[in-house]
Amino acid sequence: QAQLVESGGGLVQAGGSLRLSCAASGRTFSTYTMGWFRQAPGKERQFVAGISRSGGSTYYADSAKGRFTISRDNAKNTVYLQMNILKPEDTAVYYCAGGPGYALQSWRTYEYWGQGTQVTVSA
Repeated sequence: QAQLVESGGGLVQAGGSLRLSCAASGRTFSTYTMGWFRQAPGKERQFVAGISRSGGSTYYADSAKGRFTISRDNAKNTVYLQMNILKPEDTAVYYCAGGPGYALQSWRTYEYWGQGTQVTVSA
């Protein structure tokens, strides 16, 4: 069973950048599909980005395309989310997730979740 710990959230002005990190415990990180989700106040949790085991395939929500980049370092058991050109509507708690499934954007892929890190984008 993997444990996931996010870091890198904070307060940033619109147009700025943040890089989120998610460190995973255990020896099987490279066997998990990894993803990032977010949940804004009063809204449902939504998919942001996913990455395959090798890192060779990625998938983004429309809201993230062109601004966010997901990547992973299997040697460090870490997945990243580089967020650029941030907007106030990106404000949310961001969650890292991992699991044995293959569909990058499917909730069913992900079994393990972190506690989340707050990202706040001011106008």
